[in-house]
Amino acid sequence: MGLHAARRFAELRPDASVILVDAGRIGNNASGRCMGFAIDLAHNPRERDFVEDVKGNREELLVNLEGNAYLRSAVEELGVECDWDPQGKYHSAATDHGVADLLRFSQALDRIGQRYRWVEREEIQALTGSRHYIRALHHPGTILLQPAKYLKNATRVLPKNVTVHENTPIIAVQFGKPRHVCETPTGTLRASKVIICAAGYLTKFGFFGNSAIPVYTFASMTRPLSEAEIPRLGDRAAYGLIPANSFGTTVRRTRDNRLFLRNVYAYARDFKTTRRDILQARKQQQIAFDRRWPGLSSIGFEASWGGLLTLAQNGGMVFGQLADDVYGAAFCNGTGVSRGTAFGKAVAELACGLSSPVTELLKNRRKPSKTYPEIVTSLGVRFVTARRFKQAGEEV
Repeated sequence: MGLHAARRFAELRPDASVILVDAGRIGNNASGRCMGFAIDLAHNPRERDFVEDVKGNREELLVNLEGNAYLRSAVEELGVECDWDPQGKYHSAATDHGVADLLRFSQALDRIGQRYRWVEREEIQALTGSRHYIRALHHPGTILLQPAKYLKNATRVLPKNVTVHENTPIIAVQFGKPRHVCETPTGTLRASKVIICAAGYLTKFGFFGNSAIPVYTFASMTRPLSEAEIPRLGDRAAYGLIPANSFGTTVRRTRDNRLFLRNVYAYARDFKTTRRDILQARKQQQIAFDRRWPGLSSIGFEASWGGLLTLAQNGGMVFGQLADDVYGAAFCNGTGVSRGTAFGKAVAELACGLSSPVTELLKNRRKPSKTYPEIVTSLGVRFVTARRFKQAGEEV
């Protein structure tokens, strides 16, 4: 969000001095360590009204297409290298109940006129080299990319009126006239306008307190496979598999012939996870690896990590003006590559006094509600995620 808010504001106000501040290094957090799916329409068959919610699905599609178009403009017009691959995504099922989830997803696609095709057992097993999968649905609108490469290279070609400060946390802030004052460990920033794109950390700036539900999800990646091992990964040089059940295992085969598996959710007290959580998730990812490629999985993983999602009790999100000349966007609730790009672009346009179908749509989304007390929320998240993970069964 922050990168694209800075880019868009600088494009619209070329005479303005724009400062992009990141508490860490750009690309070195959840946005750069995600699976790299720029998804135009996410599937969510666990929601009872998913198939019937034509309006909601069309609105999501509009927002995500806006984000993907802005990503594409960086690649095509600014020369941002990121392993851009518009091949779409495969929604893959390993069980009969997974196939039933795919059928519900296809009904939603039918209702909004989206193209897709069914991929039968022989084709999906040839594509992946895995006998684990029994059926899939290919939806063509998704772009696969290397997210950290995109963020780092896009930062290098930001407009000339943008200055970037990495490793610069904001440790105190005072909003007011004539300037907002932001304190960092090494200096003070004074700005006439502030745009906050800090995910759940937006609540630390004094807005929407006690509304964030911080959740971590986890991933593990292999080393690059050897020439002898590569044929076991199927006949496609790179691909992305979304699980039929949303608590199943997401898989990427990358261009440098690594396998990248993501599953497991955990409540993140105070927005943090632990090494124990990561190692526990790694065990589950090894099980998923064993199920899919039993003749290969003994190689294990080279790296494992977690990344933060921020949810709201009511599924709400933050977008718009938070105070005089203070704007913000947060609570993507997942699908962050496309949504985050769209939200960042749109909030910058709003801060410049502009309107568009996307800004108007996002302004009218419901706001995050207060959460239950933390002990209740944490227990609830743990209970629900454990139950859903167990129900996913062999889809994990």
